[in-house]
Amino acid sequence: MISRYSLPDMKGIWSDENKFNTWLKIELLACEALCELGDIPEKSLKKIKDKSKFDIKRIHQIEKVVKHDVIAFLTSISEKVGKDARFIHMGLTSSDVLDTALSYNMTQAVDLLLKDLQNLRTALKKLAKKHKTTIMIGRSHGVHAEPMTFGLKMLLWFDEVGRHIHRLEHARNTIKYGKISGAVGTYANIDPYVEQYVCKKLGLSPSPLSTQVLQRDRHAELMTTLGLIASSLEKFATEIRALQRTEVNEAQEFFAKGQKGSSAMPHKKNPIICERICGLARLVRANSIPAMENISLWHERDISHSSVERVIIPDSTIALDYMLSKFTGIVKNLVVNTKNMKKNIDKTKGSIFSQTVLLKLIKKGLIRESAYKIVQQSAMKSTKEKRDFKTAILKNKKICNILSIEEIEESFDIKIHLKNVEEIYKRFGI
Repeated sequence: MISRYSLPDMKGIWSDENKFNTWLKIELLACEALCELGDIPEKSLKKIKDKSKFDIKRIHQIEKVVKHDVIAFLTSISEKVGKDARFIHMGLTSSDVLDTALSYNMTQAVDLLLKDLQNLRTALKKLAKKHKTTIMIGRSHGVHAEPMTFGLKMLLWFDEVGRHIHRLEHARNTIKYGKISGAVGTYANIDPYVEQYVCKKLGLSPSPLSTQVLQRDRHAELMTTLGLIASSLEKFATEIRALQRTEVNEAQEFFAKGQKGSSAMPHKKNPIICERICGLARLVRANSIPAMENISLWHERDISHSSVERVIIPDSTIALDYMLSKFTGIVKNLVVNTKNMKKNIDKTKGSIFSQTVLLKLIKKGLIRESAYKIVQQSAMKSTKEKRDFKTAILKNKKICNILSIEEIEESFDIKIHLKNVEEIYKRFGI
């Protein structure tokens, strides 16, 4: 089997050199299979394998004339091989090469993205463990709700990235198919063995059925998966941006020595990488739409999908690779301001414990509507008068007639909100 790990980076996977190198692999493997079937003499196969080389500049020169990339590629090869080049591409159609090569290159790209996701998940796990009991305020509608831990926030992201790994693995299985079945997929001029041989050598599976092309629902599944991953990265980055706001200041991107945040205001530290990730997410997500529109082609094939794929697949995989790398760096170097987390919890002067008081009243027999009204009145009065909520509760005769001072004190114990954190972590084996 040919290695899928011969290229160092995502950009290299989508380079002309790798594209033509993959096309050549497919053509040579097809020749090997045809030789086994007795359709190509062994002498000719040896000459083809020895002399088949491509020159990118020459390919582009020929393409300017013939207006066909595969023909230009084959002509360039033929110029070097000579007479035996007549056996190259024998019985194949252009899409046999193009679609099989695209599948091969997409699996290369996905393998890099899977590695990126694993690296991010590892970084999130480390942060989740470190801040398992780091208390912060939870927010709903952007408003203080109840205490939680920063570790739980990171654990949530860890879990979400895990789901994306499963999704991307599934998408990889969907797109790891090749086809060498001829002009309309009937194998009229090529033995099915050639397809089996080539695909096995490339680590692909033969498509059970194809037209002139592999069906584009396969590609659309990958592209929508990339869109989902990008959307989660946008979600994570948006949260960090919100936590970095001056009024919150609970977490922020690492600010390097010598870095500058604003051309006008020297005091600024801006979440520029997170903002960049949010912007790129729009691009990756948008690219999933034309991928789905590519599913519908005329009859057995047209090429309306081709020009689109030459843009959206490289662009999305390159962008997502970049986004994952950058966000992993953010997570590894994230500045977590635990002191400000504590300070922000205290801003509401204890009103975040209102539900605990409510539930104690209900357990004592008070009707929920009545209990809610009493607690809400104390909470609103406390907020309006900028007084401590516990003090307001202790001065509320209706509540004190039902709850003892000890029970009221218990209601304001922040450890209540940590009692099941360990249980949640156990679900992830952490």
